[in-house]
Amino acid sequence: MKNTTYEVTKSNEYFEKAKEVIPGGIFGHYKYAVRDTGPKFFSRSEGAYFWDLDDNRYIDLMCGYGPSILGYNHPEVEEAFKTSSEKGNTVSLASPIMVIVKIEDCYHRVSPWMQDKSRPGIIDSDNEHVLKIKWNDIEGLEELLSLNGDDIACFISSPYDHPVSRDNSLPEEGYWKKITSLCEQYGVLTIVDDVRAGFRINLGGSNVAFDFSPDMICFGKAIANGHPLASLVGKEKLKHSAEKVYFTGTQFFSAPPMAAALATLDQLQKENAPNKLIEYGENLNRRLVKVAEKEGFNLIASGIPSMPYYRLEDVDFETHFRWIDECVRRGVYMLGYHNHFISLAHRNEDIEFIENTAKQAFQSL
Repeated sequence: MKNTTYEVTKSNEYFEKAKEVIPGGIFGHYKYAVRDTGPKFFSRSEGAYFWDLDDNRYIDLMCGYGPSILGYNHPEVEEAFKTSSEKGNTVSLASPIMVIVKIEDCYHRVSPWMQDKSRPGIIDSDNEHVLKIKWNDIEGLEELLSLNGDDIACFISSPYDHPVSRDNSLPEEGYWKKITSLCEQYGVLTIVDDVRAGFRINLGGSNVAFDFSPDMICFGKAIANGHPLASLVGKEKLKHSAEKVYFTGTQFFSAPPMAAALATLDQLQKENAPNKLIEYGENLNRRLVKVAEKEGFNLIASGIPSMPYYRLEDVDFETHFRWIDECVRRGVYMLGYHNHFISLAHRNEDIEFIENTAKQAFQSL
């Protein structure tokens, strides 16, 4: 494979123009991923790939930060979205298609009560009703419940620990059984944030794979293969209370994303998606770890194989980011601080390309 690095001239030109009117040039979570030598804007996407403004093609190991579980522009999903759109989008009526304690450093969206106190715009009162414990710390939760049990409404956590800039960690044996038992004992609801991992471990929810039953589960990202939709599901006992809660939004009755979700879930079931994604991820991890070893580096792959987090051991963070940047410059889109995502659109020949790219990136350090 030829050792070619990409130029991103047009991306940089647009980025400079964007900075004139947009704070930082790009807003939202992607602004933290912008790198000098990397792409800033895409021109098109298909399957497991996207192209930047300079027409460089990238194998995408971020999948839009998780939503593209089937790959970009999946025909069945897009057809379902198009068919529903032709009947109406955000209509005045509903479509018939419509079917706290937290872990330290765990991310549950951008609501003020889930943000760190040090972030701009966050005031002390935003966090005063949030208690934190460390991941896998059953004793910590038990202590909080014994001291504050009557005041605690819920315990929220991802199914396993997948923070940024740190190795991902699975629950210890029996962890979730003990957590749910403690919460039930104190009348505290258990909520699983399955937005990132949902449908990548088990189609019934990640909790099925870890053998426990939470009171509520939050889904998003992959549920509609990139179309904007989120879902909160819960046990029957909570339905009456949920009916009393007022919650809505401008696009609350937008039907096409729901049609896309049904098509997505249908495809995931037909393809036995979690098993395929995990198997592909295991193969990718093995080969990347092996090529790293051959080049004199120790690559750590942690978390669920369908959502791998990569970190170079025994080097500084700058070297780790340089390796990531060199991979991106050669056509494999990765991030240095976030877990990655596998989609059903990734092919075996993509692994060959990723492996060779990683090798060249190591050799450039």
